[in-house]
Amino acid sequence: NRRLLLERIELAMIQAKRKNTYGAIIFLDLDRFKMLNDSLGHHIGDELLVQVANRLRKAVREEDMPTRLGGDEFVILINTNADAIDDATNNALNVAEKVMQALNQPYLLKNNEHYFSASMGITLFSGTCREEATELIQQADTAMYQSKEKGRNTISFFDQSMQEAADKYLQLENSLRIAVDQQQFVLYYQPQVDLDGNILSAEALIRWMHPEKGKISPLDFIPIAEETGLILPIGSWVLQEACRQVKEWHRQGLGLSHVAVNVSSRQFQQQDFVDQVKQAIQDADISPSSLMIELTESILIDNVLVTAAKMQLLTELGISISIDDFGTGYSSLAYLTRFPLSQLKVDQSFVRHINQNSNDAVIVETILAMAKNLGLNVIAEGVETEQQLNFLVEKGCTIFQGYYFGHPAVADEFGRHR
Repeated sequence: NRRLLLERIELAMIQAKRKNTYGAIIFLDLDRFKMLNDSLGHHIGDELLVQVANRLRKAVREEDMPTRLGGDEFVILINTNADAIDDATNNALNVAEKVMQALNQPYLLKNNEHYFSASMGITLFSGTCREEATELIQQADTAMYQSKEKGRNTISFFDQSMQEAADKYLQLENSLRIAVDQQQFVLYYQPQVDLDGNILSAEALIRWMHPEKGKISPLDFIPIAEETGLILPIGSWVLQEACRQVKEWHRQGLGLSHVAVNVSSRQFQQQDFVDQVKQAIQDADISPSSLMIELTESILIDNVLVTAAKMQLLTELGISISIDDFGTGYSSLAYLTRFPLSQLKVDQSFVRHINQNSNDAVIVETILAMAKNLGLNVIAEGVETEQQLNFLVEKGCTIFQGYYFGHPAVADEFGRHR
């Protein structure tokens, strides 16, 4: 199939040159196909692919060529019959939308109706195009992933800026692998304070010290680390380094109640995660109560029984657990009462506008009241102004974190200002 498709694309490029017209390639990938395979079995997945292929043949025109590349990936070669790029774009989009409409209809699988969607990417080519057929397919594939990032079940066009973004991603991924091998990371610590501004604890925040680009924000590399699995060695290093620093501060006489460490979903889901935490504490020779694990709300809904059991093991060791960015995800009283939590962390997106946005103010006030009734501590992050602080104090918040009290700093600097 692939060889025939490549031959057809090359032929279409020759025709486009001869007629001075545009051709197009649609790359589509079924959304959440893996979930279907995992839940209903591969034989049902195969049946879905057969139905999808039949719908594609009916949805496209006779002169278009739909091909299954493999798995749940399909490519459609289109002759737009247009000599202007705007017309070619519209013609390709019309075909894609017709395909999408066909694929969005219910599928009968095991006598039950199921709904599936597809993410699509489109690239155009003319007779003057210098790319090979394989490069054109890759362009459409890149555009398809842009559709995935937009939320799936949508159509995106390839352009040079998209390619540049993909190149930047690959370059960053390669650099990140080197950073893991060469330990180019540093932990910064941001103070967490009480009503009087006394430092109670700190949050460990990773920074990547790139030898050429300087300090790189975690916002730029953590998503890539998550997707590639590099988050596992990075997360392990953060845990060990934070515990080592706790021991050093104790030796210097700095009496922090604990250091909070962010743990990703992928890291937490490792079978031996509790053992990793236990080992880091033992290696550093610190009390388990000196460590707090910060988890995001999304982790709570991933395999609830296993998650609750793992969290229980951590609390039995003496480790506190905090829910980070609370209020942005799957907040539910039912979830909160099922897990052995110590603290909720109000997300800074709510704190930022509490003095201007009444909805944010109500959300923060509700979280504080709910936590009090559940016997949980609350820390507000992102406190930057006195007005924000006054509002939080008035509503009963007693622990704070943000630029108003201190910026993240390396361990030595943090210790000096302590």
